Amino acid sequence: MSAAAAGGAALDLLVFGPHPDDLEIGLGGTIARHVAAGDRVGLCDLTAGEMGSNGTVEDRLAEAQAAAAVLGVAWRENLRWPDRRFGREPSCLDDAVRFIRRHRPRVVAVPYWSDRHPDHVAASELLTEAVFNAGLRRYQPDADAWKVESVSYYFINDAATPSFLVDVSDHYETKRRALDCHVTQFQPPAPGGAAATRLNTPIFRQLIESRDGQFGALAGVRWAEGFVVREPVMRPGLLARRSPI
Repeated sequence: MSAAAAGGAALDLLVFGPHPDDLEIGLGGTIARHVAAGDRVGLCDLTAGEMGSNGTVEDRLAEAQAAAAVLGVAWRENLRWPDRRFGREPSCLDDAVRFIRRHRPRVVAVPYWSDRHPDHVAASELLTEAVFNAGLRRYQPDADAWKVESVSYYFINDAATPSFLVDVSDHYETKRRALDCHVTQFQPPAPGGAAATRLNTPIFRQLIESRDGQFGALAGVRWAEGFVVREPVMRPGLLARRSPI
């Protein structure tokens, strides 16, 4: 079933993140920009990040909801798949298909398929397949099929040449505040406290901002986030004007 046939999608944008904080790292500014434009945005974390070095499950779930409030999204859910072990059972794929069909997004954003973290790679592969299967009427035929308009891939750790950039200059402070909600992950460790990790050093935030600043500089703006798509990007002509978003 297409969006047109169903009379419009329930969501304009559905963003998946493998762990709480991943989607803020990759596209927090773009999420905030879509919300500001009046789009209905939903967020879905696949796991509670229970294998992370710092923070309890309860901490991380609460931090994710605080970040969702900062971003202003319609809702944020957590599928509670097992951290570092998801994607190996058919049930995960079926869960993702049911989730997409239930929320009927126009566009889906998932992690880029090349990343230093195996969970990010697994999420990209599994969710790409789930989006495809969700549109097959004979796959889990007890529920109506749903075809999304497009899938965009965002960067978490590793970056590549983007297919397009989104100017998030006006929303970058919102992205920073959303990241700040994940205290257990990004706050510098105190003596005798949290374990020292790659995430809770100032260098990690510098890595995020240097990437977004570089993308922005390439586009002639202060901050931008990059995305990859597998399909050709259509433009009306060589003199295409910049779209607001």
